[in-house]
Amino acid sequence: MPTIPSEGSTPSALKPHHYRQVAESFGSDAERYDRARPRYPQGLVDRIAAGGPEVLDVGSGTGIAARQFQGAGCRVLGVEPDPRMAELARQFGVEVEVATFEEWDPAGREFDAVVAGQAWHWIDPVAGAVMAARVLRPGGRLAAFWHVFQLPPELAQAQAAVYRRVMPESPFNVDALPKRALDVYQAMFTKAADGMRAAGGFSAPEQWRFDWDQSYGRDAWLDQLPTHGNLTQLPPDKLAQVLEGVGSAIDAMGGGFTMEYATVAVTATRTGPASG
Repeated sequence: MPTIPSEGSTPSALKPHHYRQVAESFGSDAERYDRARPRYPQGLVDRIAAGGPEVLDVGSGTGIAARQFQGAGCRVLGVEPDPRMAELARQFGVEVEVATFEEWDPAGREFDAVVAGQAWHWIDPVAGAVMAARVLRPGGRLAAFWHVFQLPPELAQAQAAVYRRVMPESPFNVDALPKRALDVYQAMFTKAADGMRAAGGFSAPEQWRFDWDQSYGRDAWLDQLPTHGNLTQLPPDKLAQVLEGVGSAIDAMGGGFTMEYATVAVTATRTGPASG
């Protein structure tokens, strides 16, 4: 498993954790989020769960990852800043405490794994890693993971054009994104790894990658789109314009498409005291 190189001359990535209002906007439609967002590869869940049963799920949302870890035999505690998301997770049987991870009080509790699915970019990478080192047992694992999806080129171009037209002021400027989604995410992976190094107390960070694909019909993709961070705060009239434009593009492709996913984890194990 390759380790992640330190960030050298790589251009600076966006710092989503500065956009806390976006991070806490997903609960505006928590039921849709839980219904539409994809789950995580079982191989990833099993690999992390093999390290021990006590799991802390950071930015646990509606409990999508937490329930998968429960299914693998783990005891899971979630930490989630949005009470609306936390309440839905509780309805699904996940124990959740409402707090930002940086300010959460672990009250002396320790865990075998600290995980974050689609959430670590909303957390300060150094402060988050320091907190993770504080609560992990020796040999415990910090694993932040993301779904990287690659739309078919025809749909990617059409969707980007709709975004530029409807929301040119978005801080997540799609004009700046290269064609390969992994190129965008690699800067974020590197930032997460650098946070672990800066915190201290961790082994050299690694990347784990799991490739898979999923078929979407028009309605399924339009159900998921409003849960994306660049759309959660969009006014209803503009969101309707986005969905209409993207829906028309999918109709022109025959009503559906296959999405290529790579689920990538940035992960390291606890080796000693954190520096913070």
